[in-house]
Amino acid sequence: MTKKILLLTGDCAEDYEVKVPQQSLMMLGYEVDIAAPNKKAGDTLQLVIHDFTNLDTYIELTGHRIPVDIAASDVNPNDYVGLLIPGGRAPEYIRMYDETIKIVQDFFKADKPVAAVCHGTQLLAAADVLSGRTVTSYPACSAECRIAGATWKNEPVVICDNLVTAQAWPNHPAWLRAFVDLLGAKITI
Repeated sequence: MTKKILLLTGDCAEDYEVKVPQQSLMMLGYEVDIAAPNKKAGDTLQLVIHDFTNLDTYIELTGHRIPVDIAASDVNPNDYVGLLIPGGRAPEYIRMYDETIKIVQDFFKADKPVAAVCHGTQLLAAADVLSGRTVTSYPACSAECRIAGATWKNEPVVICDNLVTAQAWPNHPAWLRAFVDLLGAKITI
């Protein structure tokens, strides 16, 4: 039986934070389902790439288009061994959907491994699952994490119980390794 990971996202998610984890987990033998609210299976999501120039913040460029595997409203968290939440702008708006909030809460109630990167903590804050936890995120999201009751650390990757958070896609190696460890898989190299 193939173990399944749910990747919960939406339009304007950060391309690297969707495709790299998706393909890395697939390489390890996991089936990764892309779920999004307000979309059905077969619909397409538009990803974006954030880049830094001489501005105080990032700019947004067009990324890949990817298919949705399952509508968020059709997700049964019992079918999955872990949840992955990429950043970009997607968490800002998918947190407005009751079904995405419930999915996140169900994963935490079941104490299943959850990985969030960059702005992904915005969805966790909206789902009210950060209280008493230690996390990291893209630094611009630190206030939201603190307001939600978390201790925020300015570190690349933070592990707290069943949750592993990272600041951004350059932290993928350590973040994904920690998530895989939480899933119970062992990378032996």
